[in-house]
Amino acid sequence: MHMLLKTGSEGGQALVVRGGIITEVGSRDRVVANNPDLAVCDLPGHVVMPGFIDAHHHLTQSFGKALAFGEPSEIFRRIWVPLEGSLDGEGVYLSSKLAALESLRGGFTTVVDAGTRSEADVAAVARATREAGLRCVLGFICNDAGPAADRDKNGIVRAAEAHLARWKSDSLVHPSLAVSIPEVATDAMLHRISRLAGEAGAIFQTHVNEHLVAVERSLVERGLRPLEHLAAANALGPQVLIAHSTLVTPAELMVLRDTDTAVAYNPVASTWKGNAVAPAELMAELGIRFAIGTDGTRSDAFRMIEAAETLQRIAFGVGVGDFSSGGGWMWLDHATHAAADAVGLKGIAGEIAVGNAADLLVVDVDYPEFTPSWDLDWELVRFGNRDQIVAVLVAGKLRLWRGWPTDWDARALLAEVRAVAGKAVAAAPIKRIHPTSRDHRAKRRNRTGFGE
Repeated sequence: MHMLLKTGSEGGQALVVRGGIITEVGSRDRVVANNPDLAVCDLPGHVVMPGFIDAHHHLTQSFGKALAFGEPSEIFRRIWVPLEGSLDGEGVYLSSKLAALESLRGGFTTVVDAGTRSEADVAAVARATREAGLRCVLGFICNDAGPAADRDKNGIVRAAEAHLARWKSDSLVHPSLAVSIPEVATDAMLHRISRLAGEAGAIFQTHVNEHLVAVERSLVERGLRPLEHLAAANALGPQVLIAHSTLVTPAELMVLRDTDTAVAYNPVASTWKGNAVAPAELMAELGIRFAIGTDGTRSDAFRMIEAAETLQRIAFGVGVGDFSSGGGWMWLDHATHAAADAVGLKGIAGEIAVGNAADLLVVDVDYPEFTPSWDLDWELVRFGNRDQIVAVLVAGKLRLWRGWPTDWDARALLAEVRAVAGKAVAAAPIKRIHPTSRDHRAKRRNRTGFGE
């Protein structure tokens, strides 16, 4: 059996889990000798690795996954805000549980949820992820400007404090505070909520420098770019997780480095709807902490890290002859232990180490793609597949076996989602610009005569 450690993959390793916590890691012979009371479970042809961390997700958007295909930037205004706003508590719960199931199937044992725009209690999200067995950094939105300008500012702060206290000791739910984008909060609120999160040992999340239109709007309204706006509000720091940061200047990179602000790099979002790619490899060289996220696009961890590498190669490596673009290991690291540091879970998740939670994957590598194996770490990035995940464990408990839960009925959930999702989408004032594949094909056929 191989084990993916912080230093890379190692053969002949073993670990011990007691009470959901990793209590020993080392060579198989030593671990077996130290624990004569335990039965040995050998896994030839497999890798035991830390569960992946999705550093940026929107769990309550799962009903509308394919609605965003082909849409131009800032789809949150036309699709996500209307959709989430139409969800009641049960809709939030079902959407979140569906997303949690997808995440576990894709090899994620932790997701960072950026907060829902639904008026329903976020406890519905917590209930869904806990039932599914997924670790969740749960965002609570604290906007007080823009459409939320009439909200009670002191009430927002009290609600934020209550959110932090409510989940402080939960084993699987880790509280976080959020502002959707800097322009929908006053400077005073940005500063206060960021500091409140830091004082509680939690993270503060916001979307920054994602699209050209957002940067231009901020320049027009504030005379500052979104990241500069946060810096001016004194809202940056080691407790902050900035989602996207695709459009960053050299000066802004220095601000991120000097404030020790972390970044959620979302490569699939850049592929599908972005204006640019975050310079993640450069960030690593500068010492800027970053993790990798899906942005709720596709909950498949192996395809996420492959996209992370591929986009760096295409956007930055091709022009300078960089054929390594991180050497494979970088993307594994920043989806596991480096991600844990960025999302506030260092010492809890992301690493096979004594004292950490046993959030683990058992991956079958007895496949043609891995034979012969010369560089297992890089092979996982380029050849790894969700279907190879045999088991998913969170806090030492088996959550999925060969893609399906072991202790709850996922098929029943899917049936329930099919029954309610259509109504929720129909009730939401969603405005799509790009047609579906069927309509797009018909339009092209009518225009060109091709596609008959």
